[in-house]
Amino acid sequence: MERGVEWDFEPTLDRIVALLDLLGSPQQAYPVVHIAGTNGKTSTARLTESLLRERNLRVGRFTSPHLITMRERIVVDGEPLSEERFAEVYEEIAPYVELNDTKGRRIQYFELLTAMAYAAFADTPVDVAVIETGMGGTWDATNVVDAAVSIITPISLDHTDRLGPDIPSIAGEKAGIIKPGGTTILAQQDLEAAEVLMRKAAEVGAVVAREGLEFGVLSREVAMGGQLLTLRGLKGVYEDVYLPLYGAHQAGNAVCALAAVEALTAGDDPLDVELVRQAFAQASSPGRLEVVRRNPTVVVDAAHNTGGMEATLDGLHEAFDFAKVIGVMAVMADKDVSGLLELLEPVLDEIIVTRNSSPRSMSAEELGELAEGVFGEDRVHVVERLDDAIDRGIGIADAAGEFSGTGVLITGSVVTAGDARLLLKVDKP
Repeated sequence: MERGVEWDFEPTLDRIVALLDLLGSPQQAYPVVHIAGTNGKTSTARLTESLLRERNLRVGRFTSPHLITMRERIVVDGEPLSEERFAEVYEEIAPYVELNDTKGRRIQYFELLTAMAYAAFADTPVDVAVIETGMGGTWDATNVVDAAVSIITPISLDHTDRLGPDIPSIAGEKAGIIKPGGTTILAQQDLEAAEVLMRKAAEVGAVVAREGLEFGVLSREVAMGGQLLTLRGLKGVYEDVYLPLYGAHQAGNAVCALAAVEALTAGDDPLDVELVRQAFAQASSPGRLEVVRRNPTVVVDAAHNTGGMEATLDGLHEAFDFAKVIGVMAVMADKDVSGLLELLEPVLDEIIVTRNSSPRSMSAEELGELAEGVFGEDRVHVVERLDDAIDRGIGIADAAGEFSGTGVLITGSVVTAGDARLLLKVDKP
């Protein structure tokens, strides 16, 4: 904790700017697609990366938080930095970090990771970088780039203690990535968020493209392992696009990624439809309505706020024909836990509450008390350890019988999703 913790939030870019100046401004060495929003950022980043790589571009991707290893955050050519390369990048910038520290500008945890990503991408070098904000926008450490294209995914209430108490306040913070002369891709937003974002774009002279107006999902239908889409981009219509991800929210993420790549591409011609099909067909988003086991079916999802949970449950209902659902939940204590439980109550037959590996995790006992107030005592099981909680959930589903249609949903946090994937020995994220 020497450099603070990731969830601390301080409204300044002075430290990261000073460090990057010492490093020779690596963030200016390549065009950037910059992504902010409340939900869907990482999925959108991965989908954008997939399209760009299919165009034979070398792509750097920086996302947060990670599921299992910190190296997942800094990705080149679709692969996280190796342990050796990760250490090497740190060692290369460490003298400049220490110099910055001596001048009274002590670099914080997330700022250090951001600087490492920008430096690694310049050193590779990449053709384009896809950068996800950590929290907010205006004062986020990543916001030291003049992005050619920015994407703002759906905005809802989250981090209200740091970003503001309501949607307009949060939207105002996220709007900080909208840059003069750039193109901003807006996912579908609540009206009060859209008004703030459009006002900011007008103030700085950014070009705006809005999902549902300038581009959008024309049609989608559930398909084996995902969905089949017809997408209208900024430059053309793309039919018969298979996306191996579940839920309307992932279709929205995909079309935002498509519009962003079109905006980044010179000329007025649409992208090659086969390229789009191939890119999306091999896309993945670990920990997002991800099936990690069969018989019984176990689904892991990282939803940790009410907006994300609503999208998760809609996708679960649409894509999985469960007669019963057993929930396993571990959540951070600073989240709207009651709101999450109220959304889960009509969907889950029983809920097993536990804690994850984060020091921010709510205790199983406290979560159990809240859950009993929503579900009633008979439907709530309190289990101290996540591994035991997962075993309990799978055991309940097994006892119901192979043909009962009982599934298990593990959710509540990105950390919960990562812990579950590790415990269930899922392949690399």
